[in-house]
Amino acid sequence: MDPLKKKFVEIALPRVADFKKLLTEYGDKEIGTVTIGSVLTGMKGTVSLLTDTSKLDPEEGIRFRGYSIPELREKLPKVQPKGEPLPEGLFYLMLTGELPTQDDVAFLSREWSQRSDLPDYVYKVIDALPLDTRPMVQFSAAILSMASESKFFVAYMNGLSKADYWDTTYEDIMDLIARVPRIAAYIYRRMYHGNAQIEPDKSLDWAANLAHMMGYEQMEVYRLLRLYMFLHADHEGGNVSAHACHLVGSALSNPYYSFAAGMTGLAGPLHGFANQEVIRWIQSMLGEIGHACDDKEKIREYVIRQIEDGKVIPGYGHAVLRKTDPRFTAQYEFGKKYLPDDPMFRTVECLYEVVPGVLGQYQKIKNPWPNVDAGSGVLLHHYGIREFEFYTVLFGVSRSLGVLTQLLWDRAYGSAIERPTSHPLEWFKEQAGM
Repeated sequence: MDPLKKKFVEIALPRVADFKKLLTEYGDKEIGTVTIGSVLTGMKGTVSLLTDTSKLDPEEGIRFRGYSIPELREKLPKVQPKGEPLPEGLFYLMLTGELPTQDDVAFLSREWSQRSDLPDYVYKVIDALPLDTRPMVQFSAAILSMASESKFFVAYMNGLSKADYWDTTYEDIMDLIARVPRIAAYIYRRMYHGNAQIEPDKSLDWAANLAHMMGYEQMEVYRLLRLYMFLHADHEGGNVSAHACHLVGSALSNPYYSFAAGMTGLAGPLHGFANQEVIRWIQSMLGEIGHACDDKEKIREYVIRQIEDGKVIPGYGHAVLRKTDPRFTAQYEFGKKYLPDDPMFRTVECLYEVVPGVLGQYQKIKNPWPNVDAGSGVLLHHYGIREFEFYTVLFGVSRSLGVLTQLLWDRAYGSAIERPTSHPLEWFKEQAGM
């Protein structure tokens, strides 16, 4: 048993006992109220999921196992002391609840490197799709094609005890996380670089190796992808990709099925697709008003016109957060450090100065502040990663860390199949006395 798996067993068993005690002794305790509005607006804010890995605080932003993003940028292991945290360290923290050592992170880098080889048929599945197939379709298809590799499914068919569901699930998620950068890079090189593939460098960490396989060898790109993978890894359990992965996994579908389901949700315009929309919107604005920072009143007038036309301002607002997204702040600080004079980044800065005031005063929305999507595409664009439709694939690679960790904990707890009750519209009208 590898050291991380052993650590997980030591931590999980007492928590599983707590889970069972809560269910048997306190299962009837009410913890919230469900209203008609809750149901009809997508259950926003309604407590209905158990997720240990992260929690979104409306005022403080995402916390991973209790740690804020600024804290983790200081505390998690890095390649260079002033660099960005390694995503391996965040995975370790989400899985165990403990901050990793440099050795713990080195183990994960080696382990994922050793597990990263893809079966030949995965390449054939991707190559069988038309070259202009959307990247997320190729990504999801490749993940789904590997379901035959599932160690959990084989063990389950051989009579696996429920208490041991977590064991082979651990093996599957470690394999999956190791492989998704290979899949992403293969799709990228196939679509945009004439299928001139680049072999992995197994001496590199997980995120840097993705940059290498995509064809970017600058140290700053390594740092950017480490930051990107860290910031996009997890966001509670109720967002579409996490919830879809949990929901499908609750039927004991293997992790490949579950993760593929999450990725088809991530591809939606209201979720991971949004990072593409932001940079297109910025380019459209610049095409109309010219250099935005030359006259910030032009930005204000443009944003007002967009609102009056019934359009949203992409990259601004959040369903839960009531302040600037700390993930945006981390990217903003990266941009100030490495690309302060980039015209697109300067535009992001000027938008940040203008848009919240317009949204707050003109539209009076609860959260006029930028979210994670407001700056991520501009950073990628600066380093030459300008294939906007591929950005969501990068998001998906990162999100594997969080949603698959959640799935492993679901299996450790023995979580039940998710099956809420539903009613037709007439029932709700009766409850309301309409």
